[in-house]
Amino acid sequence: MAAPVQAPAGAPAATRSDRVEQRLRERFPEVPFRRQEGAAVRDVTLFLPAGRLVEVCTFLRDDPELEFAMLVSITGVDYLPREPRFEVVYHLLSITHSLRFVLKVQLHEERPEVDSVVDVWLTANWHEREAYDFYGIKFLGHPDLRRILLPDDWVGWPLRKDSPLGYQEVSFTHNTPNRTVPDPDLKKLGPKKVKYRAH
Repeated sequence: MAAPVQAPAGAPAATRSDRVEQRLRERFPEVPFRRQEGAAVRDVTLFLPAGRLVEVCTFLRDDPELEFAMLVSITGVDYLPREPRFEVVYHLLSITHSLRFVLKVQLHEERPEVDSVVDVWLTANWHEREAYDFYGIKFLGHPDLRRILLPDDWVGWPLRKDSPLGYQEVSFTHNTPNRTVPDPDLKKLGPKKVKYRAH
């Protein structure tokens, strides 16, 4: 039986997160996991093929040594002009073991699709809808994949890097027609005196 993730008291979280990666590599030896490196990488982050996402997430949730019972967020990233263009980032939390872990899948521009993880974590429902709303990433098997923040008739995906920038001038006194300019002699009103009646 594998050693538990909970390291001895005082063990750094990074050591325990490394153990999560080890467990994944033991359970899925055929999956080409790739660890993201770099000074800006805070939590242990693994790339994996999109086709293996659901089973890996299910294992992370159900394995008693890991218990990643909480999906914190799903975010999309557009790396235009790089190919694969998109990344979908899954931030996971094991409350039992006080651990954070990140999974990433890369998607090509011509088919930005990945299987939904709603059946693994119900909170994925709205997270996936948001990524669809802003990036046009499709989550296959999602029970209700439609816009969540933008109007239903919105055209396009506003957080894609090739989305046209909108512009609307902000209204001020100097550029608003028929706006009256305040009287310069107007004095600031003092605080209003309010009488309170006891109930």
